Amino acid sequence: MNSKVCILKGIIINNKMHKSAIVVIERLIKHPIYKKFIKKQTKLHIHDENNLCSNGDIVEISQCKPISRTKSWKLVKIIKKSIF
Repeated sequence: MNSKVCILKGIIINNKMHKSAIVVIERLIKHPIYKKFIKKQTKLHIHDENNLCSNGDIVEISQCKPISRTKSWKLVKIIKKSIF
């Protein structure tokens, strides 16, 4: 069986929870009538086992089995650390 693993890039916007963080994923979609590109945002709760990420970090996340009611994504790696 070939299972595809979904990997996304996003920015950490909240890391005040223990072993968790919130990532915002931005994407561009084309309006069906006006053909203009619109920014859409999705907020995802991720599992950060060692509390490595901080606000403003650019991270790579992957989908996993549900860890809790809202968390079904986990941190793969931190691409760029925040300066703040």
